[in-house]
Amino acid sequence: MIKAVQAGMVSVLIDMLLDSSQRRTCEIILTVLDEVCRCVEGRSELLNHRAGLAVVPKKILRVSQVANQRAVRILWFVSKFYATCNVLQEMVQLGIVAKLCLVLQVEYGHRTIEKAREVLKLHARVWMNSPCIPSNLHSYYPA
Repeated sequence: MIKAVQAGMVSVLIDMLLDSSQRRTCEIILTVLDEVCRCVEGRSELLNHRAGLAVVPKKILRVSQVANQRAVRILWFVSKFYATCNVLQEMVQLGIVAKLCLVLQVEYGHRTIEKAREVLKLHARVWMNSPCIPSNLHSYYPA
């Protein structure tokens, strides 16, 4: 997987995801990105791409449950293993934290909800009082 990342696969996948609106294509791309984000190099390349962190949550609740599961797991990998202050702030600014709160409300997949809840709990001290989280979602934030 590292060789694929070094060859620029992450950038190609993100660019494809930006241009894709087809359900199956998005699912496949997110599945591959999910696998790539299991390694440090993959997560790093995702974060180095200007749209990397922004495009993943855009597919949550818009494509399918499979896409939701993969996208939330990608965000879990990033927030668990690459939780710098800049990344955490960017996740708030991009609406990722609010999107994860929405996942807790509407997603029907147990694993997806658990991963979203885990991400939110990991960084509760940083995100809980952020003005970027709509006040109506505060009650869904897992304390």
